[in-house]
Parts: sequence; structure tokens; C-alpha cells
Amino acid sequence: MTCRTHWQARRRRGAFAATTMGFALFTAACSSQQAYGAGQAWQRLECSKIKDTQERSRCMASSSTSYEEYKRQAEAAKSGK
Repeated sequence: MTCRTHWQARRRRGAFAATTMGFALFTAACSSQQAYGAGQAWQRLECSKIKDTQERSRCMASSSTSYEEYKRQAEAAKSGK
């Protein structure tokens, strides 16, 4: 391996490591409440694509559960096991 290819390989490894570290820090900084909100927004977007009015309304209603209510339901489900 020449000096140039060695340097290029090290540079690529460094860029990969920096990208991986950045992603890890980003995902660690994202709270579960933020992730829940993003999921709810995605679900509402998908609901808006439903043609049938009643089904779209049911979908929208299920996507409007607050994070606090979601946590209560999750805890209740864990306790019921």
C-alpha cells in the first residue's frame, strides 16, 4: 500500500467513525417523547391518504393519543402481564 492509499483509507475510516458517532449522539439526544411525536405525525400523514372518510377518521383518532395517555396505557399493559 502506498502512502497515498494508506492516507485515503485512514480518511475514510475517520469519516465513517465521525458519522457513526454523530448518529449515536443524535439518537441519544432524541427523547422517547420526541420519537413518539414523530411517529404520531407520520401516522397522521398516512391517515390523510385514506380515501374512506370513516376509516380516515378512525385512523386520525387513534393517532391523536397524547404521549401521557400512551405511557399510562403502556404501564397498564405491563402491569396486566
